[in-house]
Amino acid sequence: MTDDHVYLTLSEAPGEPEGEARWAYGTGFADPLLGVDTALPPGLDGADLAAYCLMLGDDALVLAQRLIEWCTRAPELEEEVALANLALDLLGQSRQLLTRAGQADGTGRGEDDFAYWREDHEFRNVRLVEGPNGDFAQTIARLLLFSTARHALYERLAGFADPVLAAVAARGVKELAYHREYATSWTLRLGGGTEYSAERMQAGLTAVWPLLDELFTAHPVEIRLGADPAELRGPVLAELAEVITEAGLAVPAAAPMARVGGRAGRDGVHTEALGLLLAELQVVARAHPGATW
Repeated sequence: MTDDHVYLTLSEAPGEPEGEARWAYGTGFADPLLGVDTALPPGLDGADLAAYCLMLGDDALVLAQRLIEWCTRAPELEEEVALANLALDLLGQSRQLLTRAGQADGTGRGEDDFAYWREDHEFRNVRLVEGPNGDFAQTIARLLLFSTARHALYERLAGFADPVLAAVAARGVKELAYHREYATSWTLRLGGGTEYSAERMQAGLTAVWPLLDELFTAHPVEIRLGADPAELRGPVLAELAEVITEAGLAVPAAAPMARVGGRAGRDGVHTEALGLLLAELQVVARAHPGATW
């Protein structure tokens, strides 16, 4: 045991080699970027890579903020802990992606610059992640849609040309596999529970379904980088349909949410909900600029 640092002491598990870093709960703790070359690969446009990292990083950051809102509000204490840990996974992914954006575009901006000092029209997240949580079933429905689609995307990005983005995706695949499993288990539990729980789960799916299409609508940056999300539409929809049907529910037939002049979240066009979310997310940093804690 290490006596001079409480966190190092906690990280040491009985029977493990001394110095092996671990979470207090026993899961492996390793930096996915350890030893990864951060130099921009030849032939890869830095501006496009930065823009893409912002898209993915903003998705994760905004959804993390929504999930953490369930602390003290979830139906069970166990679910508060679970949702908080899902949020921490997404926050970790976002931090690495936003940092990579500042490296790729040459500005040197860090994660805090992107998270706290942009206005809502400068964020590039899809609208699916920014809306209010609704009830627990609606949150589960959104998590099911997002985690299923993002898991499929990260499986492909694990072989991406940029080694940093590839490393973040490779680590993220493992995290998102659990997110998807968690959302699936609750979808089955609510859908196969009481008449009322099934009704709420169906309503949650119907509420978020119109926002799913944006995840598969390619932005020019994604096309140029060879990361067209439209290729994932069929497999993801098939996987979602399997879960929803198994839960005894119906796949919603709602049309995609309308775009504004052909533009949506990836173009900086958002719902009013994002501005309210960012006001809460950014308030401390903006009230005390330059402060550290």
